[in-house]
Amino acid sequence: MNQFTSVNDVQNIDQLVKDALALKGSPYAHQHLGKNKTLGLVFLNPSLRTRLSTQKAALNLGMNVMVMNMDKEGWALETQDGVVMNGTTVEHIREAAAVMGQYCDVLGLRSFPKLVNRDEDYNEDFFNKFIKYCQVPVVSLESATRHPLQSLADLVTIKETWTSAAKPKVVLAWAPHIKALPQAVPNSFAEWMCRAQHEGMLDFTIAQPKGYELSEDFTPGAHITHNLDEALAGADYIYVKNWSSYKEYGKVLTYPEGWMLNNDKLKNTNNARVMHCLPVRRDLELSSEILDGPNSLVIHEAGNRLWAAQAVLKQMLEKL
Repeated sequence: MNQFTSVNDVQNIDQLVKDALALKGSPYAHQHLGKNKTLGLVFLNPSLRTRLSTQKAALNLGMNVMVMNMDKEGWALETQDGVVMNGTTVEHIREAAAVMGQYCDVLGLRSFPKLVNRDEDYNEDFFNKFIKYCQVPVVSLESATRHPLQSLADLVTIKETWTSAAKPKVVLAWAPHIKALPQAVPNSFAEWMCRAQHEGMLDFTIAQPKGYELSEDFTPGAHITHNLDEALAGADYIYVKNWSSYKEYGKVLTYPEGWMLNNDKLKNTNNARVMHCLPVRRDLELSSEILDGPNSLVIHEAGNRLWAAQAVLKQMLEKL
């Protein structure tokens, strides 16, 4: 694995999930792989779980780790070619990424979309240029359109907690929020679950109000509905997440009431386990009674972020 930016970089997702669970049982068995190797983590946006889990994963593998918060500690970056840098930008991504590649064997990068220009965000220009110029393996710590480490951890969590021989019904359920959020997490979750569905691992449904449909590029084969109660019927796992509109890009549209998940809505499910990537706004996105109750998997899921990151880094180190 030379880079990890989406599920398309993974040849065998079932094996990668199994690798993550094996590492959970034996975290320090492969420390020789990371000896004298350095992971650089580059953040242009805030992070809690992604930063700590990826840093710990690298340490478990014997790596050295350096963290750079570019938004607070670095120079303002220019990403466009052919411009005279006589404005607010100080360093071009060509030099910045190349220099980081000189110092690190693997780089992780986190960058959010601006939610203004859909084409600009979905072209992933910044991410692609960083990969091109750094010349070392790159792990996505979240980009404008995807969050693959989160989605891998989500699949690990489902695989670990599902004990029946039947395929689980997994539902991605839109939830309310007070501001416009990116589509990266739901895009990525949908992409991974559609791949898992194609490989016979689960059945996948997406429920969102009208106007909140994700790009069809991320939802091939998913059952899509605008009726939350219909989606919840017989559900085994419910992944709760807010996102802004893709069609009316970055906008928060009006929607009917009743989209926040609570215990009353769980009665229509197969005693479903509830997931969320965190951070979560209590009693807006998801009710406290669920978060504090027996159906919540959010802490378990967050813990698996470590093993997802470690499985990806292990595969990268094995190729170095």
